[in-house]
Amino acid sequence: MRVSVWMVEHLDLQPGQRVLELAAGPGDTGFLAAELVKPGGMLISSDASRAMLGVASGRARDLGVTNVEFKQLELEWIDLPTASVDDVLCRWGLMFALDPAAALQECRRVLRPGGRIAVAVWDLPDRNPWATVGTRVLVELGHLEPPDPQAPGMFALADPERLRDLLEAAGFVEVVVDGVELMRGAPSLDAFMEEALDLNPQLADLRRRLSRSQWEEVEERIGAATQPFADTAGGLRFPGRSLVAAASA
Repeated sequence: MRVSVWMVEHLDLQPGQRVLELAAGPGDTGFLAAELVKPGGMLISSDASRAMLGVASGRARDLGVTNVEFKQLELEWIDLPTASVDDVLCRWGLMFALDPAAALQECRRVLRPGGRIAVAVWDLPDRNPWATVGTRVLVELGHLEPPDPQAPGMFALADPERLRDLLEAAGFVEVVVDGVELMRGAPSLDAFMEEALDLNPQLADLRRRLSRSQWEEVEERIGAATQPFADTAGGLRFPGRSLVAAASA
């Protein structure tokens, strides 16, 4: 939530504006913006996944967000007219783009002159142990190759200078890059593992392919690796850090 709040606060939203959220997932960040552009404003909540659009649509109904339309859009080719939106949001999606430079150029194209963009990407792996502990164990056990830091993925844009350069190269000005500290928690190791399997298809695929004894060794090693983050109630609390950036078109 802290990341979403930073992003929305750096858009200077006004009633009547049209806001585009890309890679919206469940839509949480965009729904904050939707409230601030009332009356007369509209949120376009978009994602490349039709299934995620269904999730976001359900959440909008639950939350009573009515000034929103849902569209299936790709980051590198945004199927909207030039200069058709006032603001763009993209939380934790840009680093997965095959061509983040093209994605930002598309964001610049659909923004009206003077419009604002706010994005969030994950900071360095060692600042987000909640996301790396499982992968590290699997690499140590020989079940995974070390991830390519240059390939699209969670930490592909963890360099703040690269993020700034990409925004400026796309034509954005008044670029601000900052960091937001956060906490990621789980009530138990089992809950942490369940969430990791839901969020990481590669991990879920490995679980299916490994033998029972191999998977038990994975769980044991992950349990040991997460002990420094255990709390007194039996849960886990991990530090995390997201890079955030905002700029004008």
